[in-house]
Amino acid sequence: MLDTNGLRRGSPARGNGSHWCPVSSPSIQTRVVLLAGPSGSGKSFLAAAAGLPVLRLDDFYKEGDAPSLPLVDGSTDIDWDSPRAWDADAAVHAIAELCRTGRADVPLYDIATSSRTGRERLDIGRTTLFVAEGIFAAEIVARCRELGVLADALCLRGRPSTTFRRRLVRDLREGRKSVPFLLRRGWRLLRTERAIVARQTALGAHPCAQPEALGRLAAAAAGRRRSPASK
Repeated sequence: MLDTNGLRRGSPARGNGSHWCPVSSPSIQTRVVLLAGPSGSGKSFLAAAAGLPVLRLDDFYKEGDAPSLPLVDGSTDIDWDSPRAWDADAAVHAIAELCRTGRADVPLYDIATSSRTGRERLDIGRTTLFVAEGIFAAEIVARCRELGVLADALCLRGRPSTTFRRRLVRDLREGRKSVPFLLRRGWRLLRTERAIVARQTALGAHPCAQPEALGRLAAAAAGRRRSPASK
């Protein structure tokens, strides 16, 4: 079984990507592949396997004391699966900066404490393509297309039961939240996974399993895929 638990901070995929695909032309255009999908679907694993620089969009979560954080209906739990728990404006700004300059200051986020622990300079070097992955990536498809920086948008999908198991094992191992919270969230996401994929597809992300996603990433890196901006 694929280990879809993702890469933690300090991974080469997150750090300086200037070693990847160096380009000498000053007119190089850098574009982004947005990689969405339900929590636990394997986004981090796939992004690392593609061998491209990676921007982790989950680091743009709002902090746990933000007054605008939504609650799960009928509960006191914060709904971390709602786009309102995420700073889309800051994520789009970082993507635009990476496409324009190859560098951006991005937050470091600790999911266990629901807080930003600092910032770092992400340097992807002079590359033609990078991946921005996270559960809310589909929310910014239209904005990236309007900016002319979108190479492709993908939504990973699979068996909800498999996603549930991977997500729970990962979250328990990393101590992301309390066990009761993780179980409540896990069952809720299991029941709504198909609706999550449908929403992300409606927002412009192409639904696919991991093999097809890797193929589309390879095609985008080789410049063989037509930009969604032209659709």
